Amino acid sequence: MTLFPRASGILLHPTSLPGRYGIGDLGTWAYKFVDWLHSAHQSIWQVLPLGPTSYGDSPYQALSAMAGNPNLISLDMLIDVEWLTPGDVADKPPFPEDHVDFGWIIPWREVVLRKAYDGFARRASKAHIDAFRAWGSKNAHWLEDYALFMALKNAHGGKPWTEWEEPLALRDRDALIDAEKRQGKELDLYRFQQWVFAEQWAALRTYAHSKGIRFVGDIPIFVAHDSSDVWANPHLFALDPKGKPITQAGVPPDYFSEDGQLWGNPHYRWDVMAKDGYHWWIRRFQAQLEQVDLLRIDHFRGFEGYWAVPGSAKTARVGAWVKGPGLPFFRAIESALGALPIIAEDLGVITPEVDAIRLALNLPGMKVLQFAFGESTGDAKFLPHKHVENCIVYTGTHDNNTTFGWYITDESGDEARDHLMRYVDRDYRTIEPHWDMIRLAWASVAHTAVTPLQDILGLGRDARMNTPGKPYGNWQWRFTPDMLEGPARGRLAALTRLYDRAEEPQT
Repeated sequence: MTLFPRASGILLHPTSLPGRYGIGDLGTWAYKFVDWLHSAHQSIWQVLPLGPTSYGDSPYQALSAMAGNPNLISLDMLIDVEWLTPGDVADKPPFPEDHVDFGWIIPWREVVLRKAYDGFARRASKAHIDAFRAWGSKNAHWLEDYALFMALKNAHGGKPWTEWEEPLALRDRDALIDAEKRQGKELDLYRFQQWVFAEQWAALRTYAHSKGIRFVGDIPIFVAHDSSDVWANPHLFALDPKGKPITQAGVPPDYFSEDGQLWGNPHYRWDVMAKDGYHWWIRRFQAQLEQVDLLRIDHFRGFEGYWAVPGSAKTARVGAWVKGPGLPFFRAIESALGALPIIAEDLGVITPEVDAIRLALNLPGMKVLQFAFGESTGDAKFLPHKHVENCIVYTGTHDNNTTFGWYITDESGDEARDHLMRYVDRDYRTIEPHWDMIRLAWASVAHTAVTPLQDILGLGRDARMNTPGKPYGNWQWRFTPDMLEGPARGRLAALTRLYDRAEEPQT
């Protein structure tokens, strides 16, 4: 099977699934969604990064580049194996059904997951204990640092590691040995959570494969400063003697923000990484490709050149472009892992040098239809008749407004609306711009077409997943069970068959 057959799918982060514990998880509804995709002739489920989130709740600022998000663990599955009892979740608050209230669900779930670990310690079978230990041994290269980091972070009230006492922040050997002794049970708690996540995710992925559905994951180029990755490997990052970033990542002013986007991530010391053949990156790719089938690299252009902002800056207006590791980096990864199933997020300021790297690697880029329309404000390369086969076309991404929200607000404007209407050959304002956009994406020559579930459902801007530059109130949207009961599935299936993107559902 070719890596990129003509196919289509849905962008939906698992946190957006329904469920009774305040946030989507890897339980019943994840399997129901696989069934829904299968019945609609879809063969791709695209997700956002799956790591454990922290301040701001962004999956792009994870506490570890290797770990999974324990908030995605299905509590019902833990009840099924009797590591939890129904009584352990009986005090469940009345969580909202249509959005995630992170401030409410996280502390409650932390308590429940501690109960689950206690239940495992008391009641687990020998087979489960052996599997837990074997998995921990296989993943020790990142798991041990993560477990200690999380135990120490919890002991310090959640403070960033740069605010811990200096011997621990700067990894004094004797201080770390002492901490490991004091935090013994806590370390096993965090190891246990990661094993459970890995087991539940692997089971879901196996089920998805049985239905002909592949997962597209997301690997951000940068990692969070307050992460086990940076704390455990300070020599790989541009930090001052106290562990603070010398320069921080972001992008200059653009479509999304007049001040640019200031992400706060430290930059890599690419020269140091190159000396051991990018070993840390190879491990990172390996870990991600054990979870998903294809990987979208967020901010691909940063491998050619990245925007370096002074560590003390408050906006991304002032900075400088600095050369990245370029094509030799990817050749080193290929040499270690073989051909990489990568999608290059090539949005924003893309230079000929960035395109040259992508083309040399034969990686598909991205085309976002919301960026195509508006004859003075649109970008013609995103128009469907400009597409090439080796690309992924999206109606919008997690960073865009929903298509309906975009269309009916000033974000699109009359010029873009009129351009879209002429493009789809209508002489009136459409009442279903989302379906017009989906049809354009599915009809495109691009080998892969993806749309957020919000566009399939025709939802407005209240269902937007993320607004770049907005620090709070993102990543919260969830759909409710009734939303999948309408005609959308049939319409999607018909378009998918019409434009030759369908694999007939297996019986």
